[in-house]
Amino acid sequence: MEIIKKPILTEKASQLTEKLNRYAFKVDPKANKIQIKQAVEQMFGVTVLAVNTIVVAGKAKNRYTKAGFVSGRTPKYKKAIITIKDGETIDFYSTI
Repeated sequence: MEIIKKPILTEKASQLTEKLNRYAFKVDPKANKIQIKQAVEQMFGVTVLAVNTIVVAGKAKNRYTKAGFVSGRTPKYKKAIITIKDGETIDFYSTI
């Protein structure tokens, strides 16, 4: 099971990184906090102090097309906010 899907790189997540040394990731919905902590420590080689998880609900989307009114939903996903030790960083842009 691939626990960490991808990092979340939004303005809000960037502010968390700069101010509080926290990083946001999309993770597997079945993963628990202990598994997420172990995966981050193994993948990036940092010390994780805390893991907070959030299940983000999907939004309803509607649009009018040539074929008529189309409605649907975006999928729900699980987000993990990782707090790491002061002085350590995670570089998403380095090539490994």
